[in-house]
Amino acid sequence: MHVCIVYDCLYPYTIGGAERWYRNLGERLAAAGHQVTFLTLRQWGRGDRPSFPGVKVVAVGPRMALYTDSGRRRLLPPVVFGIGVLGHLLRRGGGYDVVHTASFPYFSLLAAAAVRRRRRFRLVVDWHEAWTQEYWCEYLGPLAGRIGWMVQRACLRVPQRAFCFSRLHERRLQDLGLRGELTRLEGQYVGPAEPSQPLTGRPVVVYAGRLIPEKRAAALVPALARAREEIPDLEGEIYGDGPERESVLRAIAEFGLEGHVSAPGFVDAEVLERARSTALCLVLPSSREGYGLVVLEAAARGVPVVVVAGPDNAATELVVEGVNGTVASSARPDDLAAAIVRIHREGPALRDSTVDWFRRNAERLSLERSLGIVLDSYASH
Repeated sequence: MHVCIVYDCLYPYTIGGAERWYRNLGERLAAAGHQVTFLTLRQWGRGDRPSFPGVKVVAVGPRMALYTDSGRRRLLPPVVFGIGVLGHLLRRGGGYDVVHTASFPYFSLLAAAAVRRRRRFRLVVDWHEAWTQEYWCEYLGPLAGRIGWMVQRACLRVPQRAFCFSRLHERRLQDLGLRGELTRLEGQYVGPAEPSQPLTGRPVVVYAGRLIPEKRAAALVPALARAREEIPDLEGEIYGDGPERESVLRAIAEFGLEGHVSAPGFVDAEVLERARSTALCLVLPSSREGYGLVVLEAAARGVPVVVVAGPDNAATELVVEGVNGTVASSARPDDLAAAIVRIHREGPALRDSTVDWFRRNAERLSLERSLGIVLDSYASH
């Protein structure tokens, strides 16, 4: 079977949940003996060749900045990518049995839908998120947000075999009238099914991720200042980079936490792994998450997680209150600090409980289980 995967980003040139999903999907398909082509925008230097064993990577558009200085997605790259995908599928689409695309950035999905009947491939679509009209307008402003909402609605009307990754977006897609069969995939975790023996937790709170507005990493700093009133030796480590980095550094200085909260940017995988594995907890203050893979990665190491309740945050579905972490009612300093203090008070018992939770759910939440469902769908449609 020849499968064409379509996404404008490629791990590890950009890092995120969707990037890792498509990287793992391509590797799994190739390992199973399938022919795999990956369409993306070029994110590497001219003359370089991306390393993706068993997968042919095709750049259908030039290297472009995907984000504005404020951390919002730019509008031009999705259009350019959609045109590139359209041209490639018009030329080569007849050789594919399946075109498997992310719903976002939308124009690539519309391009695949436009030529599907002529080229006779099956169309599979992943909906990592589906946004409300209100969120579109909040993200892009009233005019551009309404256009984005209308483009998303056009994608929902395309006949498709669809997957999503949370109950939140499963309900939303159904309410929005998705045209096609929809299956929720529960698992994206890659790693041993048997959790690690939990290490002794340091009095350190860790954040790891992109520093973009919706991740709200800077909100962790005043929360740490508040939590330190009850846990005097508490410290923080904020890993990652992005347009919000200056906001994080300003907050550290404003609250006088130099020497107690660090923001070293991106670090080697070994450094990050050690930091996460020994943390008191991992804090994910995001307002919007399509899944929340870091919750599972932390739980596999016995590290509880703090997430924040919100209408667009699917990561809360992976946290059982008092079992593998806690859900803060908001990202306000007092609420985040109270969640951190609760985890501190629970001590080793909560780390043991987190390991037990992961052990019970590891198979259900594994990437291998989700990929098996996806591969079955290729053969049955």
